[in-house]
Amino acid sequence: MKIVTTQQMRDLESASVRAGVSLDALMENAGLAIAEALRDRLPSPGSGPALVLVGPGNNGGDGLVAARHLAERGVAVIAYLFTSRGAEDEKRDLAVAAGVELVQAFEDDDHSKLVAAVSGATVILDAVLGTGRARPIEPPLSDLLRVVRDISHAPIVAVDIATGMAPDTGHMDANGLEASETLVLGRPKIGHFLDPNGAAWRCLDIGIPEGVDGAIQTELMTADSIGKIIPQRSARSNKGTFGCSLIVAGSENYVGAAYLSSAAAGRAGAGLVTLALPDTIYPLIATRLSEATYIPLVEHGRNVIDSGFAAVQVTDASRAATSMLVGPGLGQTPSAIEFARSVLLDRREGPRLVIDADALNSLASVEDWQRRVRGPAILTPHPGEMARLRGSRVEDVERDRVHTAQMAAETWRHMVVLKGACTVVAHPDGRTAISPWVNPGMATGGTGDVLSGLIVGFLAQNMDPFDAAALGVYVHGLAGEIAKRSIGEVALVAGDVLESLPAALNQLSN
Repeated sequence: MKIVTTQQMRDLESASVRAGVSLDALMENAGLAIAEALRDRLPSPGSGPALVLVGPGNNGGDGLVAARHLAERGVAVIAYLFTSRGAEDEKRDLAVAAGVELVQAFEDDDHSKLVAAVSGATVILDAVLGTGRARPIEPPLSDLLRVVRDISHAPIVAVDIATGMAPDTGHMDANGLEASETLVLGRPKIGHFLDPNGAAWRCLDIGIPEGVDGAIQTELMTADSIGKIIPQRSARSNKGTFGCSLIVAGSENYVGAAYLSSAAAGRAGAGLVTLALPDTIYPLIATRLSEATYIPLVEHGRNVIDSGFAAVQVTDASRAATSMLVGPGLGQTPSAIEFARSVLLDRREGPRLVIDADALNSLASVEDWQRRVRGPAILTPHPGEMARLRGSRVEDVERDRVHTAQMAAETWRHMVVLKGACTVVAHPDGRTAISPWVNPGMATGGTGDVLSGLIVGFLAQNMDPFDAAALGVYVHGLAGEIAKRSIGEVALVAGDVLESLPAALNQLSN
C-alpha cells in the first residue's frame, strides 16, 4: 500500500481525473465509503444522532456526502457547518433534502447549538479541515473546536486526517481535534506514521484507478506484501543452500547481544550461523546456543580485544559467509572501536554487510566513513545512533523520521533502517518501506539485536538487501505483537520477541 504526501495525493487525484474518474466521483465514493465504515458506530434506535462537523473545503464535502447517506438509511444526522460553504453547494443541498438537520456556526453566536449537538451525539464525524490545513488554527475555529473537545463523550472519527494534524509531518496543532479513529481516503498520509500516538486508522477505497500511483516510492509494509518475499525452501536443499551469516558481536558487558542476534539469524532461516566473539565470553554463549559455530577472537587481556589479529580472524571467516553483521554488544572500549573500524573500513571485498549498534558508534567520528564502508550496507540505527552519525540532535531525527532516513540513505549511499515506532527502511534510490508496528513493550534492551540478527539471516539467503531489511523489520514487529498479546507490554523483554519469531514467520508464510 502506497503512502503519500499532500502533494502526491493531489497528483493522484489529478491522475484519476485524466483516467476518467472525476473529482466529484471521488468525493461521492469517499462519502459512501465513510457511511459504510461508520456502520458499527451508528446510533441505535432511540439513541442520539450522528453529528458531522463540516469545514469549508473538500473534507467538508466528503462529510456532507456521508451525512446524506446516513440520513437515507434512517439515521438522525446533524451537520454543523463551521464556516459558510457559499450560496450554491450541491452537497449541502442534497444532504438537507435527504433529511440532514443543518446548523450554521454564524447563527450560533453563543455556541449553545453546538453544545447541544455535541452533548447528544452518539458519534462525531470530523470533516472540518483534513489535509487542507496550511496555518495554525486560530479563533473562531479554535473556539468551536474547544467546545467539542471539552464536552464530547462520543467517539470522534476523523475524515482522512484529524483536524489540526499536519499530513506531511504528523504534528498536531494544540487547538486541533484528536480522533478516536481516522478513516483514511484513498491512500495513507505520511503524517499518520510520524505520530505514533495518533488514532487507529482504516484506509477506504475511493475509486482511484489502479496503477496511477506507480511512481510513488514510499509503501506501507503489509502481511500480503511481506509474505510474498519470504525465501522459498526447495525440497532439494541443504544447509549451504541458505547461506552463512557471520556475526561479529559481544563483549564482557554485553554477552546477551551476541546470543540474541545469532539466535535470531538462525530463526530467520540462515543455513549456517558463525559467531565471532571475544574469547573470554565464548564459553558463556557456546553452552547456550548449540546451533552456531564459533570463532573465539584473540584478546590482549580481559575485555581488551587484539584489534589487528581479531580483524584478520574475521576477514578469513568472511570468505565463507554470504552475509555479515558487525556491532551488537561490541562495546565502546578503545580496542573495540579500533577493531570495528578495522573490520569495516576500506575493505574492497566481503559478504553483504549489516552494521548495528556499537559498530555504528565507532564509525560516527570517522571522517568520510560512508565512502570507506563497502556498500551498499544495511545500517540499523536507533534515533540516538542516527543523531551521532548525522552530527545532529535526537529531536531533529524524530521530528521527521521518514525524511531523515530517506536523506541519509541517499546521501550516504547505504540502506538505512531507522528503528522506533513505525520503523523506516530507506534505500539510496528512494524506495522506502514503513512498518505498521507501534509497540512500547519493545523499547527494551536487546530487541535491536534480535532485529539485526533477523536481517543478516535473511540477507544470507541471497535476498535483495532492501527486501531482507523490510522482511526483518516486519517479522520483528509481528513477533513483538504476538508476545504482547500473550504477556502484555510491561513484562515484555527481548527474549520474548526471539521466542515469538517462529510463530510470526509461520503466520506470515500461511
